[in-house]
Amino acid sequence: MQGFIGKTTSAKSKKEFFEEQYQSWLYCSDEVVEAINNMTRLIINSYGKPPNPEEGRKAVGNIVLAMRKDLLGKTKLDYTAFQYTDVID
Repeated sequence: MQGFIGKTTSAKSKKEFFEEQYQSWLYCSDEVVEAINNMTRLIINSYGKPPNPEEGRKAVGNIVLAMRKDLLGKTKLDYTAFQYTDVID
């Protein structure tokens, strides 16, 4: 998701993200697919204006949580534990 959100966003990164999203239907759990779809819906609904920062943070954090649950089976964290940091040259 790096390059898709924050100040480092680019059209190329967004295209790559959506290509991965389409492939995720083949290998991700239902929970991961649903979390990605929720973020995509937020982006579509916010077209032309920045999405609500907290809703965006929650959407991205929930994707990461769903992936952790796939890998680890469970987690005590919630979406607020995921911190995204922009790295600008």
